[in-house]
Amino acid sequence: MIKKTLFALGLLCAAALAHGAEEIRFWHAMSGPLGAELDKLVARFNASQKEYRVVPVFQGTYSEVLASALAARRKGKAPHVVQVYEVGTADMIQSGAGRPLWQVMQESGQSLDAKYVPAVSAYFSDANGRLLALPFNTSTPVLYYNRDAFRKAKLDPSKPPKTWYEMPKTLGALVEAGQSCAFTTTWPSWVLLENMSAWHNQEFATHNNGMGGTNARLSFNTRLMVRWISMLSSWQKSGYFTYAGRENQAEARFASGECAVLTSSSASYAELRRSAKFDFGVAQLPYYDDFQGAPQNTLIGGAGLWVLSGKPAAENKGAARFLSYLSKPDVQAEWHQQTGYVPITTAAYELTRKQGYYKANPGHEIAVRQLLLKNPTKDSKGIRLAEFPKIRVIIDEELETVWRGSKTPLEALNAAVKRGNSVLDKVKVAKAASR
Repeated sequence: MIKKTLFALGLLCAAALAHGAEEIRFWHAMSGPLGAELDKLVARFNASQKEYRVVPVFQGTYSEVLASALAARRKGKAPHVVQVYEVGTADMIQSGAGRPLWQVMQESGQSLDAKYVPAVSAYFSDANGRLLALPFNTSTPVLYYNRDAFRKAKLDPSKPPKTWYEMPKTLGALVEAGQSCAFTTTWPSWVLLENMSAWHNQEFATHNNGMGGTNARLSFNTRLMVRWISMLSSWQKSGYFTYAGRENQAEARFASGECAVLTSSSASYAELRRSAKFDFGVAQLPYYDDFQGAPQNTLIGGAGLWVLSGKPAAENKGAARFLSYLSKPDVQAEWHQQTGYVPITTAAYELTRKQGYYKANPGHEIAVRQLLLKNPTKDSKGIRLAEFPKIRVIIDEELETVWRGSKTPLEALNAAVKRGNSVLDKVKVAKAASR
């Protein structure tokens, strides 16, 4: 009886402590194994202190999270922290929904005294290099290749193509060896246009790719892009390139062994390792070696964590403390190693390297090296455009006209720029009308 009474008292004390903690609501888009890893991080933060209790809530896809958070904010029921994908950065800034992270940390007496990977932090920083949101789950495109298929085609499995000029010989050998799909890609706009522009230090949009102001205009119909899309078009006609879809459908075709070479997110490494039943390698994204400035650095994809505006200072302090915890080197290193996302700080990268993780998993380091290759320039920091998801759809639609043979690469790129700029014009008109 005494034991039962003591147990009940213990539960009451725990409940009282939990009740006394300030609740910090955190909306996110991570489900499955990634969601489970996120829940572990939150649980460890909650156990590390008694003042705050972060409550993570899955809200659907990235676009659904952003839409629901903005709608909740208008009703005065917004969460404290929200995960927003990188293409939603401009919308967060222009809507005024997010508080600049550097400001929240300063007001809360918290610090983020870490050296961030420049190509990661630049996407979520203001013109003065101050963080607007905490980079969290980020990745970059890399080249995956089937070593078994290379051996069958009598190609050296330790020497994947380093440049796009070397690629046709490799793809031709794979096709001749019976490979039905030599090369494919996921996320065409992100991989084929956005990252190709940054990797070659070329402008994607004016005004520093939109980071220099809201008057940006799309400008990716360049000599580089015409050359690149023309090359892909010729590869498709030769059976070297296979279009697999607008999202990550190509990963399944690579994992099944159907396609031998894939450009996709570095964050897919762990899942491909689990699902592919063959020996595969990871290599740096190829580039044009006759293009001045290449390779530069690739862009990230993924999301950052924003503190929403309109919350009391005491609650903002809890959000700031949580984000400070997430940026710690040991926390970041574990997150990187468990999920495949790149570490956001150089300290987390160095810690992971010292732990010997890259010796056992060399593919995970390729992405970090691409991002650290050079300091980002005005054309390789990132892309910050309003309604960017809509612009990506337009790009995908126009690229599909090339794959169908109904437009030339130049016609499709010109059309994508024109249609995308029309979207940007409508945003400006709507914003002016609302003033």
